Amino acid sequence: MTVNVLLVTKGHPFDYNGFYAIFDENPDLNTTVVEQPAAQIILRPEYVKDYDAVVFYDMWGTEHDGAAAFKAPPAHYVETIEKLLDSGKGLVLLNHALVQWPGWSLWRDISGTSFALSESEVYGEKVPGSGYRGGGGEPHRNGTHFLSVVDPSHPVTKNLGKGFTVTDEIYLKTSGFESNPDIVPLLRSDYDYSPSNFNPPPLAPQAEKDRWNHPPGSNLIAWAKRTGNSPVVASEAGDGPAAYSNPAFRQFLADAIKWVASDEAKAWARKR
Repeated sequence: MTVNVLLVTKGHPFDYNGFYAIFDENPDLNTTVVEQPAAQIILRPEYVKDYDAVVFYDMWGTEHDGAAAFKAPPAHYVETIEKLLDSGKGLVLLNHALVQWPGWSLWRDISGTSFALSESEVYGEKVPGSGYRGGGGEPHRNGTHFLSVVDPSHPVTKNLGKGFTVTDEIYLKTSGFESNPDIVPLLRSDYDYSPSNFNPPPLAPQAEKDRWNHPPGSNLIAWAKRTGNSPVVASEAGDGPAAYSNPAFRQFLADAIKWVASDEAKAWARKR
């Protein structure tokens, strides 16, 4: 099964050669890359219709509006994403793409995550800014953890056995999002989610960093979700070269893309 993939990038540094090799070296993925902000045009219905799935690896909309709030997306992009969801297009969100547009509630609804770039109200709960370990600024501090498959019969995880070990950036976030009935857990980590193992959110004000106090976090790393009519797979894994070259991570990502592009996934997303 060959999947026509639209890959959206920009807004966060990454190893271009290593990341794009995931797609270039997989003959089942026919991939076109578009960067932000041009992606906001290409994602319109008349252009995106020829793609089976969209993979988001961008991090956009994290600028402040001159006050305390993060910037809102332009109205035309809101309309574009709403139409994308209404059409049932399959979506995959990787790593930093989950946490972009912090000032846009619809993007949080798409990703399902509770990760917050600063103190926020998330799903009706006041939460501290989320933590991180490693990543683009500190790859030497990436964590090594085992990602356990939650449901070995799910199409996204059926080829992973019991799971796999990966060295990657790790997020610390609250666990309340797991109660969302539209979320289907896929991978859980064996990492120690004590706040002492993590840094405070980098985009938070210094005063917030100084008083940062986060509870032990959720170990859910990847999940499936439905938003509108679209099947979504969200994965915190996938930050750097050690993940990009990991055969099991590549298998997971390819199967996630194939699943969200499938009729089975689209029927699941439309079912209520």
